[in-house]
Amino acid sequence: MEAYILDWLNLLGRWAHLVTGIAWIGASFYFIWLDNNLKPPKQTDDADKGVGGELWAVHGGGFYHSQKYKVAPPELPEKLHWFKWEAYTTFITGAFLLALIYWYQAEIYLIDPGVMDLSKPVAIAIGMFTIAGGWIIYDTLCKSRLGQNENTMTLILFVVLSFAAWALCNVFGGRGAYMHFGAMLGTIMVANVFFIIMPGQRDLVAAKEQGRAPDPSHGVKAKQRSVHNTYFTLPVLFVMISNHYSMTYGHEYNWLILIVMTLIGALIRVHFVKAHFGKPSPFPLIAAGLLLAALIAALAPAKVGSSAGIEIAETTVIPTLDEVHGIVQQRCASCHHEAPTHPGFATAPAGIQFNDAESVSAQARAIYQQSAVTRAMPIGNLTGMTDEERQLIANWFSAKSAENQ
Repeated sequence: MEAYILDWLNLLGRWAHLVTGIAWIGASFYFIWLDNNLKPPKQTDDADKGVGGELWAVHGGGFYHSQKYKVAPPELPEKLHWFKWEAYTTFITGAFLLALIYWYQAEIYLIDPGVMDLSKPVAIAIGMFTIAGGWIIYDTLCKSRLGQNENTMTLILFVVLSFAAWALCNVFGGRGAYMHFGAMLGTIMVANVFFIIMPGQRDLVAAKEQGRAPDPSHGVKAKQRSVHNTYFTLPVLFVMISNHYSMTYGHEYNWLILIVMTLIGALIRVHFVKAHFGKPSPFPLIAAGLLLAALIAALAPAKVGSSAGIEIAETTVIPTLDEVHGIVQQRCASCHHEAPTHPGFATAPAGIQFNDAESVSAQARAIYQQSAVTRAMPIGNLTGMTDEERQLIANWFSAKSAENQ
């Protein structure tokens, strides 16, 4: 019953996180696009009233006229729309999922004794420290002299994030490391809204209500943080879906893959935002494409019969299907079965079941890829699959593939 309840909490949490995330990301990208496309006001009266830029658009069968003031309008309107709850609810649902999956079930999804043998409380504490520390370091950089130069800030931030990716992947299992990297970026994004953008906006409104001159620095700071948030968006989205692809988080160099995908996401963001503004330079998109092509080539599966640290010798004794089935039953079937015995699973993950020898034979490539190549399974090596057993699976699959050629 516990596993069934966890499944429902997981499903509802993911659904809510996805919906609110779409709303937040859509609003974020729209306003960055809007800022990049504002034109000087055509009407002299608008300029005299403090309008710094305007934009006309057509959507949904109607015309829209957007105007942005340099600081604030002469008088506040009766109804002023705020954009904040999209960010807050995305963070709340994301934190709920992180706690439910990666902390409550840390022994499954976060800790990998093959990487670092941690106790559950220590692993959770490291995760919390990483997320909070990421914001503190980032915020300190933004408020320092280094943060006043965007090129310098970008370079330093890339180095800091690269170190974080490397460190996390050398402490946690691949899934947990990736997810905490994404959680760190997501926390920075929502903290930008909560601690910088919203207080600045509230002060601007309060200044107009109190009849004092608004502080224009709030707009400068908010614009910087909003731009940074759009750069973080695509890497966070990659992390959200990465747990379905063990070729990334399960690779020996998973930290480097995470860094490269973060850079690719940032380059795509540059093109995506500027594509609606004149003729953007093609170089960011070309660079992203070249990096992605290089990554795909580097991650291409090794020749059948060899994998990371596994070589097939000519004199190797090839195990039978029954022997491999025995290994799978001992190491994998507690989760991947029509009736899982592991308390963390109500149903077999991804619907993959190893109920008999025939099902093992039918899933031969997946078993080989996950256990011998990426070594991502068993998850967190909960059942203690040995290197010798991974070797046997590789030998068996090699022989099976040779027979089918």
